[in-house]
Formats: sequence, structure tokens, C-alpha cells
Amino acid sequence: MRTHTVRTLVTLCAAVSLAAATGASSAAPPAARAVQQQPERTVIVDCFWKPNVRPTDFILACGDGNSRLSSLEWSHWNLNSATAKGINLVNDCKPYCAAGKFHSYAVVVRLDHPQPWKKRPQVQHYTRMSLFYTDNRPDGFERTVTYPLWN
Repeated sequence: MRTHTVRTLVTLCAAVSLAAATGASSAAPPAARAVQQQPERTVIVDCFWKPNVRPTDFILACGDGNSRLSSLEWSHWNLNSATAKGINLVNDCKPYCAAGKFHSYAVVVRLDHPQPWKKRPQVQHYTRMSLFYTDNRPDGFERTVTYPLWN
């Protein structure tokens, strides 16, 4: 009989605790719930589908690694955009990519156009990257190059 009473008491306490927790969260005004759903920060998604904030390196050519950013120093990162200075390492692929040489180009990187990430819709990620070449640039590249980023 004592076991039955203790079991009933434990079940009753658990039910009251659950009801109190559920009632408290649903009692919050809609504006308070909306604030809680705001993303803390926008991320950039890498080739391995990992979210990153202020990465120091980033691969642009996921398939072959023939273009990547390195030595990134972020001066700005918020929910809407991010800006960094760094180096774009680009393989010249001469005479072919496996035998090519990497060349360094100074760039300013800008991330923008945040959208919900398809893999995790509650997370915002940047969907566009612009590179501004500050000095030399790879053959055939414009001074500014803009890339869509994957979802």
C-alpha cells in the first residue's frame, strides 16, 4: 500500500510540474515568444554543412578546393551582413589543376542576404558572398565577384 501511495504522489507531482511549465511558456505574450525566436546571429554554412561565425578560412570551391579564403579578419558581423579582409587563394590550373599553382589575392569579403537555412529553418545563414579584389585579381575575374551561397 505504501508503494502505491508513493507512486501516486510522484506521478501527481510530475503532472503538476509539467502543467506549470507548459502553462508558463504558453502564457507568455506573443511579442515575447517572437523575440525568443529571433536568431542570435547569422551564420555562414561551409562545404561540410557546418554553421560558422567569423571563420578564419573558408573553401569556395567545395568540389576541388581550387579557390578558398584564408586569413579572414572580420571587422563586422551582425544579423544582416558581415565584412572581412583576407586572402583568396586561387589555383591557376596551368597546365591543368593538379599541376597548377595557387596564387594569393587580397580581398574584402562581404556576406549578406540572410535567409532561413533549409537544414535548420530556425537558423539564419548568409546566402550571398561578394569578393572585392583590392589589388591584383585572377585572370578573367572582374574587380568584384558575387557568389550565391548554398542552402
